[in-house]
Amino acid sequence: MALVAHYDLELHQMDVKTAFLNGNIDETIYMVQPENFESNDSKQLVITSFGFKENTVDQCIYLKFNGSKFIILVLYVDDILLASSDVGLLHETKRFLSSKFDMKNLGNASFVLGDTPVAKGDKFSLHQCPKNELEKKDMERFPYASAVGSLMYAQVCTRPDIAYIVGMLGRYLSNPSMDHWKKAKWVMRYLQRTKAYMLTYRRSSHLEIVGYSDSDFAGCLDSRRSTSGYIFMLVGGAVSWKSVKQTLIASSTMEAEFIACYEASNHGIWLRNFVTQLQIVDGIEKTVENQL
Repeated sequence: MALVAHYDLELHQMDVKTAFLNGNIDETIYMVQPENFESNDSKQLVITSFGFKENTVDQCIYLKFNGSKFIILVLYVDDILLASSDVGLLHETKRFLSSKFDMKNLGNASFVLGDTPVAKGDKFSLHQCPKNELEKKDMERFPYASAVGSLMYAQVCTRPDIAYIVGMLGRYLSNPSMDHWKKAKWVMRYLQRTKAYMLTYRRSSHLEIVGYSDSDFAGCLDSRRSTSGYIFMLVGGAVSWKSVKQTLIASSTMEAEFIACYEASNHGIWLRNFVTQLQIVDGIEKTVENQL
């Protein structure tokens, strides 16, 4: 979405009409590639036969260049997002996919995995909030595990600001107390008050991913383990973040910071490999909160 905002790309959505079997299988089954999933002559994926190259870091991302024009295809099960710098290339790709599969053309992307893209041009936003009174009442009736699961979904998709507290609540899923339930409701009330908060990406003169990392020290009173946190930004908005309890017991604040920096750097290497294959992002800058 950040790249859509930066390059002002056309963003369309398609859906593969298919049915999924729900029966339980109690035996081993072998099968060949389904018809039309691979071409008859070269055994190549249909999508790569049209000139797309698979991103080896994330095999659900495909990229095609046609001179100065390009198109990115994002595949999630049977849902497809197409982001292109050229309308003609976009429609050409949609016609090709429709000729190979039974497709549903959903036009401009309006609702993607629970996120609603809003606005187009120099600014692009994502938000999550209840759509009606029924959804709000449903949230009030959720038990602890379901509530934390819902908070986790919001955190993973568009709310990095609650990553730390959701991680803390998630540590007590097996044995929550009334205090934990009250804390979960506090987070839900916070989301209600801040439901207008959103991730916003703006066109930038310098396309570079910037990362930050930090940690507390011995924050978990049960295990004395510290909690790491990192976030990576692109064109003004967060594109990846995480808050997680460290697996080692740090003996000092410096050691806890080093562990957090290592975890962030490890993810930064993955991001660098990912964006390098896109060939349209410059580099990665990493910042540690404490000056060690």
